[in-house]
Amino acid sequence: MKKSTRYSPEVRERAVRMVFEHESEYPSQWAAIGSIASKIGCTAETLRGWVRRAETDQGRRGGMTTSDRERLKELERENRELRRANDILRTASAFFAQAELDRRRK
Repeated sequence: MKKSTRYSPEVRERAVRMVFEHESEYPSQWAAIGSIASKIGCTAETLRGWVRRAETDQGRRGGMTTSDRERLKELERENRELRRANDILRTASAFFAQAELDRRRK
């Protein structure tokens, strides 16, 4: 079974900052990531993900920033809620229209 370890934002920021600061001391960014990851106790792939996200947020790499991603999630949630409200209103409108037609026949 996979053990899930959550790292605090401070640890993540420190690890990413260490990669950026010591990157020039290693032959590649991956070598720096591997070395620093072993020192802070996470996997190199985990740290690589943090570094990629930080590079995107800083504009060094293309892609959606964290704030853009959060805004998109918020808009998608709002869109789902509005669609649901429209469906409810459409159903209620049809129900009351039918009730009005039934009342007039009597």
